Amino acid sequence: MIEKSPIALQFTDVSFAYPTLQILENASFHFHQGEFIALVGPNGSGKTTLLKLILGLEEAQKGTITLMGGRVKAMRPVIGYVPQHATYDPSFPISVIEVVMMGLVDSTRRLKKQEIRNKAVEALKQVELEDLVDRPYSQLSGGQRRRVLVARALVSNPKMLILDEPTANMDKESEARLYSTLERLKGNTTILIVTHDTRFVSDLTDRVFCVDVQHEGSAGRTVVQHALENIEGEYQKRVRHDVEIPADFCAYPREMPS
Repeated sequence: MIEKSPIALQFTDVSFAYPTLQILENASFHFHQGEFIALVGPNGSGKTTLLKLILGLEEAQKGTITLMGGRVKAMRPVIGYVPQHATYDPSFPISVIEVVMMGLVDSTRRLKKQEIRNKAVEALKQVELEDLVDRPYSQLSGGQRRRVLVARALVSNPKMLILDEPTANMDKESEARLYSTLERLKGNTTILIVTHDTRFVSDLTDRVFCVDVQHEGSAGRTVVQHALENIEGEYQKRVRHDVEIPADFCAYPREMPS
């Protein structure tokens, strides 16, 4: 018998609304530590709000959210977050390794300068950019900058890595290198990918959840789990929107419910 790993994130009957707009209503789902999860939905569906709830930037108005078994705000340090957009001043003289070391800002009082640099170099090795440690950040390509941000998120050894539209404006080579990194992390680090592509997800994906489902009589949206279909010869899986799975369903080894 294969035992389930501990739950990484759990939403239980979560509702959230802005003053003039209901976003989520009675959303319940969970996934386990070490899983590779895709959260999909078109632009404007509520993915950003859901991310804010996970990161503790907003609070549920109804229901409960637990992260690694604790309260979201208390467990926020265990998350490594890679935003979709990271604005920066290209004239600001900051190197690649300095960007990565920013991910240890909460640890600088406990670590020596050389220890911080060593950890940053190790994080850059994970994304295969260790040769660019002293390169000005502004001189990198868009794909390289995104991988540096992944290294910044990884430098603190997070238990969960969240990537918002990680391959946006990324060339094929950088995309392949990124997913190669994620493949090595899978199993030890819980990975949550957020994307607007509702048709296909990486073949690394264990489970896929869709936000943007509005049931009859509901003002807000909920979160639904869908089946995944392997595509022969491809590094993608197809999202089967015609096959809905209970959002809290999971099995080890994973299988479709009868």
